[in-house]
Parts: sequence; C-alpha cells; structure tokens
Amino acid sequence: MPPRADPIICTVDVVLLTLRGDQLQVLLQQREQAPFEGRLALPGGYIHAQADQDAWEAAARVLREKTGIDSPYLEQLATFSGPGRDPRGWSVSIAHYALVPDSLLPATDARLRLWPVVRLPALPFDHRSIVDAALSRVRSKSHYSSLPVHLCGESFTLPQLQGVYEAVLGEAVNKVSFRRKMEELGMLEPIEGALSQGGAHRPAQLWRLRREYRRELSTIDRGLAVRG
Repeated sequence: MPPRADPIICTVDVVLLTLRGDQLQVLLQQREQAPFEGRLALPGGYIHAQADQDAWEAAARVLREKTGIDSPYLEQLATFSGPGRDPRGWSVSIAHYALVPDSLLPATDARLRLWPVVRLPALPFDHRSIVDAALSRVRSKSHYSSLPVHLCGESFTLPQLQGVYEAVLGEAVNKVSFRRKMEELGMLEPIEGALSQGGAHRPAQLWRLRREYRRELSTIDRGLAVRG
C-alpha cells in the first residue's frame, strides 16, 4: 500500500480594509500560537467541516470570532496553496476580502492593529501576497462599481464619497465623471431633509446606499476618469 499522505491544512484568511482619515488601511491581528507566535498577520483560521456550509461562511465566522465584526461586504478573493507557505505542511487558504467602515471596528482590542496599506510590516506566511491581490481586486472594481461605498458610514455627502473613491484608487477622480457615474450606478438615495452639519463649507445633501445594494454591487461598463 502507498504511504499515508499527511493531511492538507485548509484555512481561510481575510483582508479587512477600512479607511481611517484619508488612508486605506488593513486590519492585522497578533498571532497567539505557533507558527509565528506574536507576529502580526491577517485574521484567519481553520475551516470547520461539520459547521461551515462553504468557504464564505467559514470566512464570515472566522472574522466574527477573531475581530467581533460582521462585515457589510465580504467576497471570496482567490486560493493560495502549496508546500512552502506554511511551516506546518502543505496548505491551502481560501482568501477573502472585507470592506468595513471605521466606525464598526472594535474600540479597544490589544491584539488588533490597523496599518496603512502603503507601509505594511513584514507579514508571515504569504499574507503580503494575499493583501496585494486584495488591493488589486478592490482598486480594479472601484473603477466601475459601487464597491467603495461599503467603506462609508450610514450617511455621507457626495464630496465625502468621492474622497473615499480617491483614497481607494490612490489617485484623484474627475468630479464631473464621478457624479455621472454615481447617477449611472443608481445605488444612492438622498436622505430627505438631511444635510451635513459643521465644517467650513455650507451644508450639503446627505445620501445613503439603497437597501437593495447593502450587500450587492452596482456596476457600469465604463470606468471613472482620473483628474487631469
């Protein structure tokens, strides 16, 4: 008989992105066990075959258990696998990414740290490759979809939403193009009688995401134009 093969390690990892100030940041968690005990890494964990109906449900459970967060947007990203990514043996990780408003993050948790995506620390496993893949996916989708709105709170002005798009894309967006694309996407509705308060500018209309788009994307064929 052939020798018994070692079991394959099967996990999920989540790239949780948020905006703090005008910087796109990723949530990292200090590992409590070997390997890489004490190092910052992506929230992740084993798939529970008896409880999880699919990989998405496993990712949502792991994110909830590790961070206390139910993400308003969670999507499967890609599969990362091989014999060299985990010192414990041949492993496969079904990676996901989540977009979460800063207001939903835990106020105090010593294990959790936010890091700007432009200056991440060295990460264990292949977590840097997973983060890079998530950033590429999010930025690509942001050109033609409603994806960045999931980083906003319950209400926002159009200039605030444009700022979110620009923070995600890492470049300025043409205002006329942006307003036209928001109209084409049809994902927003004005909050009747609600205006922004405070600040140096005059009050502006507050908007919110339509209910039918709370966990779904709206898309358009043409991408946003960058500011010339």
